[in-house]
Amino acid sequence: MAGSVQRFLGDSPLRVALKLIIISFIVGVFMHYFGITPLEVIDRFIRMIEWSWQNGYEALSSFASYFIIGAVVVVPIFIISRLLSYRRGG
Repeated sequence: MAGSVQRFLGDSPLRVALKLIIISFIVGVFMHYFGITPLEVIDRFIRMIEWSWQNGYEALSSFASYFIIGAVVVVPIFIISRLLSYRRGG
């Protein structure tokens, strides 16, 4: 059981807790310096979700167009690179 917990966390529970404490402190210092409160972060996140829900079609349309534009470039390069590596025997 301890091995599965360590595998899930990526390190021993004590070291993970220590890393989280240090990172939380550093983030807290920066948030305090910039005047950001945890409630503001949550509020902005909720507003972002609401905006995305209200403008979902527009966001989905933008995503689809960006995806197609990128795929026009990426897919041929991928196919060519796979064909070239196949010829070399790799």
